[in-house]
Amino acid sequence: MSGTPRPYRSYVYAYPHKTAYRALPERPELSALWAGEPKDALSLYAHIPFCEVRCGFCNLFTRIGAPDELTTRYLDALDRQAVAVREALGDASPVRFATAAFGGGTPTFLTAAELERLCDIAEKRMGVALRAVPLSVETSPATATADRLALLADRGATRLSIGVQSFVEAEARAAVRPQRRADVEAALGRIRDTGVPVLNIDLIYGIDGQTERSWRFSLDAALAWRPEELYLYPLYVRPLTGLGRIQDPAAADREWDEARLRLYRYGRDHLLAHGYEQVSMRMFRRADAGPAGPDDHACQTDGMIGLGCGARSYTSALHYSFDYAVDMREIRSIIDAYTETEDFSRAEVGRAVDGDEARRRHLLQSLLQAEGMPVAGYEERFGSSPFADFGPELARFEEYGWLADAPAGLLRLSPEGLAHSDGLGPELFSPAVRAAMAAYEAK
Repeated sequence: MSGTPRPYRSYVYAYPHKTAYRALPERPELSALWAGEPKDALSLYAHIPFCEVRCGFCNLFTRIGAPDELTTRYLDALDRQAVAVREALGDASPVRFATAAFGGGTPTFLTAAELERLCDIAEKRMGVALRAVPLSVETSPATATADRLALLADRGATRLSIGVQSFVEAEARAAVRPQRRADVEAALGRIRDTGVPVLNIDLIYGIDGQTERSWRFSLDAALAWRPEELYLYPLYVRPLTGLGRIQDPAAADREWDEARLRLYRYGRDHLLAHGYEQVSMRMFRRADAGPAGPDDHACQTDGMIGLGCGARSYTSALHYSFDYAVDMREIRSIIDAYTETEDFSRAEVGRAVDGDEARRRHLLQSLLQAEGMPVAGYEERFGSSPFADFGPELARFEEYGWLADAPAGLLRLSPEGLAHSDGLGPELFSPAVRAAMAAYEAK
């Protein structure tokens, strides 16, 4: 209906958004931040900020290449950070990790020997039992070599996620992601040869020149590998990315929104018809693929430990990280500063999370999942009702047709609500976070 928010406003993968973070003048000690936190179901995320090529749509914190033994110096700093963080967690209460992930960038930009060192840091410094918990690792067609993949499989990887984006070579070039389909297929074959139980393939819709026919071609090429998971991402053109320099982001008008929505709906229906279940707007899982992860980790409440200069960490009261940039020169500068850091005992950049923000985060991260949010869990955690806390917002979502007729006690999005997740999510941002994001100067 007219008057609804644009469907592609912002990809809400974390809240508050990193552009709302600011330098922390008091630089709190990590040991104090974690002193009273539950630490029996933590998540570890290690960030490797290197890629062999910078895709045109990418706004991730990453750089091209690693000259002058930069990867060695980066892993040295990651090791120092891990020692400091584990010391800050202490031993007064049990410290256990329920899940782990290596992301980037492209973690498999590292050599097999370097990946082994990364696994050693996770296990020996942080105490993560990599072979006993779900371990997800991101890769790319060019870096998914047999030796790297074999090492990751041996160290306990349970999920390998490969960014293909498109099986149509012309579309890959249009997205400034030049690659040959034969190389992509060969990489997928090597991944399957490892026996790692979960293969995820990332695809993008909304690329210049893409049609429903070419979109189906990519979907079917991916389905031929029977991946346990598929992610369908809308193309965004953001300031300071490669495509953002070519096109005016403000020109992405309603016509482009409708084109992306049309391709999204086509992709969604195609995957549902081929035995996949929708987990969120982006994520689809093969119905017979089995359980996806640990039963005892909840992203709304459990803590996150981030290692690396682009990773973020979450306590109940503070989300923190290092400085953030998109421009390549700024990223290089931040990575260099990280490698020279000796003292990792304090939080440098972040944002406090009070009761209101915690409510917003819980609602966001639950509602944007296809299964929806149990109202009782929200009420038990916060002592209030989501309908009282977010009455006007939920009334608007109802008016837009974004809420489903769910079973009693469950707040769930309708199919169109899920389709508009990137418009719905920002509607739940607090005024303070909106103001901080608006004031952020991209660099």
